[in-house]
Parts: sequence; C-alpha cells; structure tokens
Amino acid sequence: MSLPAGWIVPDWPAPSRVRAFVTTREGGVSEGNYASMNLGASSGDDSGKVARNRLIVRGHMPRMARWMKQVHGTTVAELSALGEQEVAVADAAVTQAGGEVAVVLTADCMPVFFADRAGKRAAVAHAGWRGLAAGVLESTLRSLQAAPSEVIAWMGPAIGPEAFEVGPEVKQAFEKADRDAGEAFRAHKPAKFMADLYALARRRLAQAGVTEVHGGGFCTYHETERFFSYRRVQQSGRMGAFIWIEP
Repeated sequence: MSLPAGWIVPDWPAPSRVRAFVTTREGGVSEGNYASMNLGASSGDDSGKVARNRLIVRGHMPRMARWMKQVHGTTVAELSALGEQEVAVADAAVTQAGGEVAVVLTADCMPVFFADRAGKRAAVAHAGWRGLAAGVLESTLRSLQAAPSEVIAWMGPAIGPEAFEVGPEVKQAFEKADRDAGEAFRAHKPAKFMADLYALARRRLAQAGVTEVHGGGFCTYHETERFFSYRRVQQSGRMGAFIWIEP
C-alpha cells in the first residue's frame, strides 16, 4: 500500500484482503492547530480544507469512507445496512468483503482494528475511556460474527499512560466490570491517577476471548509533530483510522 510518509499501516497478521491505515498530521492542507491532515468536520477547521483533506485520503481507498457521528457510545454500524446517504450515529463500524470503507476519527481516544482470520469481516472501534468502559470493544467483536479466538485486533494511536491523568470516577468505571482493572492505573497525586488505555483495552479483549492483539505504544499527547491531541490543544484536528476488505 503506497501512502504518504508518516501514515501508519498496522503491523498485524490480518488476511491480505484486509487493508487498513491510520492518518497522522502529515499530508493535508489545513493550517494552524489543524495542520495539516485534519479530517474532523466538526472541530472548528475550515470546511473546505477538511473536504480537500478527505479527498486526498479518498485517493488511497477504493471509495469514500462512511463517516459517522461519534458519541462515545457502544453502537456498531453495519455499513452494508446503511442507506446511501445515511450517517450512522455510532462509535464503531463493521464492513464485509468488497464492502464499504469503515472509519473512526480520533485525537487521544484509541482506534482499534478488528479482522477475522478468514477475511470475511473487519471493523474499527473508537475507544475512549467512556466507550471502553461501556463495552465498545465487546460490541465490535460481536459484530464480526466469528469466534473470538478467530479474531485479530490492533490498537492504534492513543494518549499514553504517562499523559492520561484521570479522576477516581474513571478507575471506578472500569472496576465495576473488572475488579482487577486498577492494575492499569497509577496513583499520581491526590484524587488523580495516570491511566493506561492500552492495558485496559488488552484486559477487555483478553476477557472477551481475543488472544491475538497487536499495536499500542503510541502517545498522541507527547508525539506533538505526529499526532493531534485534544488534551494538548482542545482546538485540535482529528486523525482517521480506515479499514476495508478488497473483493
């Protein structure tokens, strides 16, 4: 896959028909805090520049992605069931062989790719802490209609454990479903913890039966030239995580 330098192709053993990539800040036309490949249409950037950026990305895919309205929930959009102009309100999308291009937008939240080993269905989830705690990864896994042991996952760029400061309510939200989830939190200062989204995602996936998980190790907050970060600059752009299956 020939992509602009700096964009990320997952290093995972997905079937060759499954194609996926994540954009970075490179390769677009936006300026200022949005420089340069901002794909978020509701982040305050010039709409014309966002449209041009999306067309640039379109040149690396078989068709335009099915953009969604993300709400930090657990709904998974079945792209083959959407109307031609329908915009799903969802935080994950699943696609079939030869089908639509699925995408989520992120700027600290974690994009997670999924594919079954047979190469029949693939998906991407938008996993911030709210969606992760509520079960967006588990919902996306179910949408693949495959045994969890036959699913491969890859974790994309998210805010790292040395930058993600949270309150006790976040820790408690995860401990409701997993009493040992506190292992992914480090006491930082009074009433504050540093949270490891990657560790939390790995725990959730393991408990759901996914044994092969790749990726992680990025930090959108600290890698300032490479990634957008809402925590770093609230008036920020968005990266896109795209996945589809070739015919």
